[in-house]
Amino acid sequence: MDRRNFVKNSLATAGGALFADRILAAQAPVPSRQAVPGAISPSEMDAARFPDKFLWGMASASYQVEGAWNEDGKGESIWDRFAHTVGKVKGGSTGDVACDQYHRYKEDIAILKRLNQKSYRFSASWARIQPSGTGPVNQKGIDHYSRLADALLEAGIRPFCTIYHWDLPQGLEDRGGWPNRDLASYYADFAGILAKHLGDRITVWAPFNMPWTFTYYGYGIGVFPPCKADFNQFLKAAHTVNLAQGEAFRAIKAASSHVTVGSAYGMAPAYPKTGSEADRAATARYHAMNNVYFLNTAIYGEYPKAFVGETPYEAMGFQPGDDKIMKVPLDWIGFHYYTRRIVSDATASTQPGTSGHFGTETEGEGGSAARDPLTRMHVEMPTEGPLTEAGLEIWPQGIHDLVL
Repeated sequence: MDRRNFVKNSLATAGGALFADRILAAQAPVPSRQAVPGAISPSEMDAARFPDKFLWGMASASYQVEGAWNEDGKGESIWDRFAHTVGKVKGGSTGDVACDQYHRYKEDIAILKRLNQKSYRFSASWARIQPSGTGPVNQKGIDHYSRLADALLEAGIRPFCTIYHWDLPQGLEDRGGWPNRDLASYYADFAGILAKHLGDRITVWAPFNMPWTFTYYGYGIGVFPPCKADFNQFLKAAHTVNLAQGEAFRAIKAASSHVTVGSAYGMAPAYPKTGSEADRAATARYHAMNNVYFLNTAIYGEYPKAFVGETPYEAMGFQPGDDKIMKVPLDWIGFHYYTRRIVSDATASTQPGTSGHFGTETEGEGGSAARDPLTRMHVEMPTEGPLTEAGLEIWPQGIHDLVL
């Protein structure tokens, strides 16, 4: 069954949360695995209700749904290059057509309306707006997203734009990719272009979707494009993204001052495997690295304590004044919650694990090896609760703990 027919015949749910007033502290106390403070009772769950103004919505990414990979002036992205490389994708599947939303967006919006959705978060393809990542604007790309926004508003659905959902123009990867700090300013230009042309109708913007995932998986361990496995490259890429987050926030606000700007982070509640101080410290490092590494920099202008030892500023490419660039007053915070993690200390090991990966949800450690040389933690995905078809544990309490 193809994706379009699957959506037509299914009621899909997507989890997300927006919080504006409370910021998760990077070194907040970590609840134990056995006893979680504030657990929700069955009677409290039965009485729970969503607020009247709560918006149910769905989300997609440009490479997942648009197709039209080389039409109307669009340039090549790193996911185009990845999928077209023999041996990278099982079965040779590509996003060349995908759901063909580029041509059939009105049908997709009709599906959203039938499902009574009130918000649609989509991402803009950078290579569709600036084919090589810099330079002149491709007006046909702008026109597509303009038509999409108009059609959503006509259907009574809020358009919600993610500016970057992992599909970097290949031309920018050829110039060093995200480890090249020049991309922060290139990206801010791209964000400003979108806000200038679409900010009158799109009022909610997310500069990035799950930045830890595309930087770590793309540059740290190499299972996502551009398939580079170098922890120092990950550190540089993550720092550039933190700079870009701040620069983009200001560029969007300058182009359209009435909009709101936040980012959608990948987060998972982490629990220590034992009550030992070492495992609790490793869990705090997990929280700092995986949950708030890109949030702490925006709120406080500094990196959380994610490493064993000192923060590796030199390896990151950190320069004087970067703290001021990274710090911005986000209007909202979004996060993706899939499942929880169990964390233990791995300071005796400096070698990353080598086992396989699933999507964005498995770190891929093998045995007791440390996930990487500087955080030195071992991360497990428990299976005590029921499992999804993808093998992810269903653990509702986790989103409650994560919010707190």
